[in-house]
Amino acid sequence: MTAVDLHHGAATDIGRVRKINEDSFLVAPPVFVVADGMGGHSGGDVASRIVVQEFARLAETGYDPRRGEHHVSDTLARSQARLLAYGEAQRDVDPRWHAGTTAVIAIIVEDDEGPGWLLTNLGDSRIYGHTAGVLRQVSVDHSVVQELVDAGHITPEEATTHPERHVITRALGSAGPVRPDFFRLPISAVDRLLLCSDGVSGMLEDGEISKILGSHDDPRDAADALVRAAVEAGGRDNATAVVVDVVGLVRDDSYDSEQQFASLETKLGARP
Repeated sequence: MTAVDLHHGAATDIGRVRKINEDSFLVAPPVFVVADGMGGHSGGDVASRIVVQEFARLAETGYDPRRGEHHVSDTLARSQARLLAYGEAQRDVDPRWHAGTTAVIAIIVEDDEGPGWLLTNLGDSRIYGHTAGVLRQVSVDHSVVQELVDAGHITPEEATTHPERHVITRALGSAGPVRPDFFRLPISAVDRLLLCSDGVSGMLEDGEISKILGSHDDPRDAADALVRAAVEAGGRDNATAVVVDVVGLVRDDSYDSEQQFASLETKLGARP
């Protein structure tokens, strides 16, 4: 795979309302993940952490960049199987127990035209592209309000205050097939990617997100600023942001995998 020089930053915060942080994230180039768990302690936090663990394994073992969708789908299927098995064990104690998680994933893939981004989402966590000061939402929310917007029943502005705005239609942890959406972008299509939980996108308007991304050259500062702004705006949910910049292609392929993954635990938003 053509090596791509990536700079990145990540931040997460419990917010001002929640008692635990059910978000998890992974920064293990060329694999990036944000997962937003649902279900409370020993539920949502475990669900999101399972996704991070499985994609950490993918990053560590490596993958065929020409078969990106296969590898991501397989990793999501393993996550789903683990989560369902964990749920069965929990329901032996508490029949009402339930947990799930959203997931947004960005990995580098390659075809005959060169390297690119494969972007994947389940649920209402989001992936944005930011280029030349312009913010574009790449992912499409799997939510009740998005379906209402798509059908023309409500406007995007009405969706932000709709009483069912937090009801999602796809997630890991529910019975039935896992149906992620995939998006492919050439490396040159975006200068900066943002993966975030709805604790960021639900608290900040797109204009504010774009302003913050454009005001910080260092992706670490950008991620910190986004999460801080989401908390200052009310912090009604856990807030997590992963920001990735494409610097360029690496001419020599001297990637040291052992060095990169020796500190993998420190890259996880929640430890395995």
